[in-house]
Amino acid sequence: MLKKILSMAVLMAAVGQAAAQTASPAGAMAYIISPVDGAVVSSPLTVTFGLKGMGVAPAGTDRANTGHHHLLVDAKGLPAVGQPMGADVIHFGGGQTETSLALAPGKHTLQLIMGDMGHVPHHPVVVSKVVTITVK
Repeated sequence: MLKKILSMAVLMAAVGQAAAQTASPAGAMAYIISPVDGAVVSSPLTVTFGLKGMGVAPAGTDRANTGHHHLLVDAKGLPAVGQPMGADVIHFGGGQTETSLALAPGKHTLQLIMGDMGHVPHHPVVVSKVVTITVK
């Protein structure tokens, strides 16, 4: 009986967590315009963000079908869903669509993930493909 109660509590917590996420529009897609995958670049470099199927709005803006970019650099995976993204991503809460980034020489990965007004990833998650670059 206790096992069944605990299973129900875990299920209800998961449902509540998913319900807290902002829905993303069908077909929404984040992508990195530049640099392109496989590029050899100098530091600092400009990273230009792309977004299709939804709009960009600053953090704290409660408007349907919008969000703001977060950049993962050399990440081992995506941030946890259902909670605000933390220091493991670079936040662009002002609605920025590009940034200048200083990176050490070597290979690096870049990936975008959209966050809602409270920096929580949308459901389903709107994330770009990973771009691998080499800084000379």
